[in-house]
Amino acid sequence: MPRYIALLRGVSPMNCRMPVLQRCLEDAGFTDVKTLLSSGNVAFSTPRAATAGALQKRVEHAMQAGAGYGFLAVVRPQAHLQQLIQADPFAAFALPAGSKRVVTFLREPAAVPEVALPLAWQDAHVLARDGGEVLCSYVPGDKGPAFMTLLEKTFGKAITTRTWDTVAKCARA
Repeated sequence: MPRYIALLRGVSPMNCRMPVLQRCLEDAGFTDVKTLLSSGNVAFSTPRAATAGALQKRVEHAMQAGAGYGFLAVVRPQAHLQQLIQADPFAAFALPAGSKRVVTFLREPAAVPEVALPLAWQDAHVLARDGGEVLCSYVPGDKGPAFMTLLEKTFGKAITTRTWDTVAKCARA
């Protein structure tokens, strides 16, 4: 049975209860539903393979119908995330000391034009794009996550971003 990961944009424990989110997806027919880290990461299975676009719409509809949540969903096959982790694409880059590695997921990769990379702003770096994923790093500072401004300016708001550690946890879910 295919396994997928839904990455929801803008979810926090303050605006979305994980047990409610889990029930919404179960009520929509998804199985083996597991929320991860209370921040909008949901692993689930479905009886047959489906496109990411179709699953994104089903997840969003399930949240809206079951709880009134209106979060943007980005769905990837779990196997895809496992391959990403195994490939360790960050190894190709010399990152500044103290850098945090993050991956931005594009909801509709084909709709986002290619841009010349790398880009940098303050202590944020957009390193590379591989299909629907964008590799980024930043050095935490007192100005907040400057990389989010850079990402939205470059790729639009139909994105969601996760730390490398969170992507690894999702790949294992």
